Amino acid sequence: MLLAKPISSPMAASLKLSKFDSPDFEDATLYRSIVGGLQYLSLTRPDISFAVNKIFQFMHSPKNSHWSAVKRVLRYLKGTINLGLLFRPQSSLHLQTYCDVDWGGCPDDRRSTGGFCIYLGSHLVSWSSKKQSTVARSSTEVEYKSLASSAAETIWLQTVLRELGISLSKAPTIWCDNLGANCLSMNPVYHSKTKHMDIDFHFIWDRVASKSLHVSFCSSHDQIADVLTKPLVADQFSRFQSSLNVHDTPLDSRGRIRISDSLIPSDKQLVGKPWTTAKTEQQDHATRSLQPTAYCTQQNHSRQSC
Repeated sequence: MLLAKPISSPMAASLKLSKFDSPDFEDATLYRSIVGGLQYLSLTRPDISFAVNKIFQFMHSPKNSHWSAVKRVLRYLKGTINLGLLFRPQSSLHLQTYCDVDWGGCPDDRRSTGGFCIYLGSHLVSWSSKKQSTVARSSTEVEYKSLASSAAETIWLQTVLRELGISLSKAPTIWCDNLGANCLSMNPVYHSKTKHMDIDFHFIWDRVASKSLHVSFCSSHDQIADVLTKPLVADQFSRFQSSLNVHDTPLDSRGRIRISDSLIPSDKQLVGKPWTTAKTEQQDHATRSLQPTAYCTQQNHSRQSC
């Protein structure tokens, strides 16, 4: 993968992964190892959350097509290795949540993938891309389930901020691009097709009625959570990527690698030893002496302490 060409998005827009679409991948251990590392990386890279969520669903029996999807994520990361979450000083303390869902997107069981992203002011502080546990019969039902799960996370964050002594300027707002789910959150009348959503219905409506939570409509064009529910074409993905606060991080915040001279044996210490042994020891000491140095801002790149 070191010689692979970078790519502009972590997953092809037309890709539909299935557990039956290709032969078994020959090295399942390698697949699980790399996908596990990508899952850890997604804790700070929300732009790969959906792709990692998808390939993680086939850990038990990976196929060749799944491995190709993993390699595409690695190609994307190669071209965006300097990207990360960027936080700047701000005065706004308003929680806003964008939630969306891909109705019946899985070709194997027709379950939906829901996603949300929560902002404190302009900063992304929480996000999720997760396959729902049940099959939904309508887009309103699946959107309302996504609305309920994102509301629970939003309320939890509000509680955490309150315990830290941080008061919000106004009640949190959840943005949803489904008119049916928006109307249902404000209408206390049951409908025949939504009676089975009893708990989610009361959970949302109680908070909307008490004005501790606002549910508002936004167009699909402005729905940031779309990037967490389905693969997008490169132009759409790039637009939402910046909305996730994923930017090129400044050089002075990436850290440096320094080599400690005291840990590398000098030529005098290696005199009298066979050349191969001396070379091996010198390389071994040099490898062990690599130490991360964070927030080094010096312009002199010689071997100095930062």
